[in-house]
Amino acid sequence: MSISGILGHHNLNGITVQIVPPDEVYDGLETLFTIRIHNGRRLLHSFLLEIVFQDHCSTYIPLLMRNETAKVNIPVTFKGRGEHIDHALTIRSNFPINFFIRSLTIQLRQTIIVFPQPLPCRSALSQYSDQAGQKNESIQKGDEGDITRIRDYQGGEPLKMVHWKLSARHDSLKIKELSATAVEPVEIDPHSLPGKTLESQLCCASFLINEFSRSNRPVGLKLGKTVHPAATGCH
Repeated sequence: MSISGILGHHNLNGITVQIVPPDEVYDGLETLFTIRIHNGRRLLHSFLLEIVFQDHCSTYIPLLMRNETAKVNIPVTFKGRGEHIDHALTIRSNFPINFFIRSLTIQLRQTIIVFPQPLPCRSALSQYSDQAGQKNESIQKGDEGDITRIRDYQGGEPLKMVHWKLSARHDSLKIKELSATAVEPVEIDPHSLPGKTLESQLCCASFLINEFSRSNRPVGLKLGKTVHPAATGCH
């Protein structure tokens, strides 16, 4: 029993972790995060590691060799929009025998921006489309054009947009974004959107920005007297 306890304790020594969030994280929506785990020991491997993030999301690494860095994907759901700074990641292991469970909790300080959850507001979508003299169908994401960029899977994208060959060479799913017919820019003012509260208006704005961005339509944002000019891509 003593030897088991000593081995279990040393099994977690020298382990460091890093959180790699995707480009976009949304309130209340499950998103794949990448966790990098490094075994900094020069002589000993680590075995049977369970990685727990956000207290309820976990994944396993059966073997992490000495001086090795492994990457695992873990589904995470954040509650509440805005900046999330303090995170707790726990590594557990029942090595060498399933008698004692050793754990190591690592406190990480890293700013992760969580956007409002996109909630469909079709009336606003139609209104902005009509202002540009277009039909609703013309602002949907194209599926016949050239690939404009590759990005990480965020959740909710159709499977036909997954770049399977590229995903097979990485540790996460990759999504194709295709070109679409050029369209007029749009400026979104959250305060003018439907919704009884500011939160619901922001959720509508998040939905509109995603819809227009997928069709490669330039989007601007008006927040009081501050105006962010219309543009495409990540900002």
